[in-house]
Amino acid sequence: MRNEEAERKAVVAEAMTWLGTPYHNCGRIKGAGVDCGMILAEIYERAGVLPHVEIEPYPFDWHLHRSEEKYLNTISQYAHPIQGPPQPGDIALYKFGRCVSHGAIVIQWPQLLHAYVHLGVVLDDAEANSALSSRFYGFYSIWD
Repeated sequence: MRNEEAERKAVVAEAMTWLGTPYHNCGRIKGAGVDCGMILAEIYERAGVLPHVEIEPYPFDWHLHRSEEKYLNTISQYAHPIQGPPQPGDIALYKFGRCVSHGAIVIQWPQLLHAYVHLGVVLDDAEANSALSSRFYGFYSIWD
């Protein structure tokens, strides 16, 4: 039987160990390089709540030139939409370009951890960061 509270704490604890990791498209190595998609896969796997998620390589600007919801479709295989406010360990999704193309782990709403171009893995206030708040899509959770 799953212990949701323990799993959420494990996700947040693992997420915090990624702080300061540089941004690297398609990277998924703590301390060396990661992007906003791969970090979600790695955190949930390392926290022991999801199996390994294999993600095909993709170009840096994949989301700017098409409307196919690749990022959202991958997230939707493991998580479902929820109404806010989110709980620690849930996912906040954002639209950059034509489709959902950015995700972050909720630490304690509105505090998020995400891998951001030019900044790497950072903590951010989702409500104070206008680049995020203006592009908000929705919350997703792996828990029922």
